[in-house]
Amino acid sequence: MDDPESTPEPQPGLRALIPSTKAFLSSRKGQLLLAESVLSFLTFLCYIFSADAAFMTVPLIEFLLALFLFYAYLIQFNEKFKGIHWPLWDFIRCGTAAIVYFAISIAVVSKTTGSASKAAAVFGFIATIAFAVDAYLIFNDLAPFLRGGDSSAAPETRKEEGEDDSDSDASSD
Repeated sequence: MDDPESTPEPQPGLRALIPSTKAFLSSRKGQLLLAESVLSFLTFLCYIFSADAAFMTVPLIEFLLALFLFYAYLIQFNEKFKGIHWPLWDFIRCGTAAIVYFAISIAVVSKTTGSASKAAAVFGFIATIAFAVDAYLIFNDLAPFLRGGDSSAAPETRKEEGEDDSDSDASSD
């Protein structure tokens, strides 16, 4: 009569805090955050087992930040809390992470010979690419906000407005 397998019901309690991740992981942002967290964790592990353990702080911080943002975007915390501009904060995080990962990886490759250090540097270079791609994609979405324009305007409308501005500048010369 009552088949528990046929009608799965959401369970109250902790289950409400862990939403379904399938939809988010199929999005570009979900895949990038997952890649960033996995690469940061692997880099962190490699630095722990290497002679360059002093560099493990950056991958650990980036791993924790990527996990926080993954969960925040997953439960749509950015939609509920409008106190900060989430894309701008995420852009700053990705940009600085790409720069710092690149610098640390260059330093490790140039001064060490250990295999764990070299593996950490390789993961660091791959993480640099992942963070740089994420920063680039966020910047493309963020550019209208940074220009002070409306982010919902169509690209053609903005281009025509820009052409009108250049014509008015040319006529005033």
